[in-house]
Amino acid sequence: MTLLLIAEENMTFQNIRLIGIVLFVGALLLIPYAAMKMGAEGVNWTAIDFIAAAVMLLGAGFAIEVALRVITKFEYRIAACVAILFALAFVWAELAVGIIGTPFAGS
Repeated sequence: MTLLLIAEENMTFQNIRLIGIVLFVGALLLIPYAAMKMGAEGVNWTAIDFIAAAVMLLGAGFAIEVALRVITKFEYRIAACVAILFALAFVWAELAVGIIGTPFAGS
């Protein structure tokens, strides 16, 4: 009985964390949207840009969630999260300015 209650509490916390990831990504995407509506120079995102950003941010968030659920050792959790965030930053920079010059690079 006690294990069942602990499992239910753990699932509730994990579900709240998933909702937090989705809300955080939505809040992050509101920043460029608001900047575009206010007429900020240099912020000219299309729908594809918002979709790509949402996919990358949600993918990184869910990958971190999986890492936190699967990996039990604290040091490995930190390493996995850092690696995921580094990969996100690298792909984002490549799409934005083209650090390695792939055909997907921005202008």
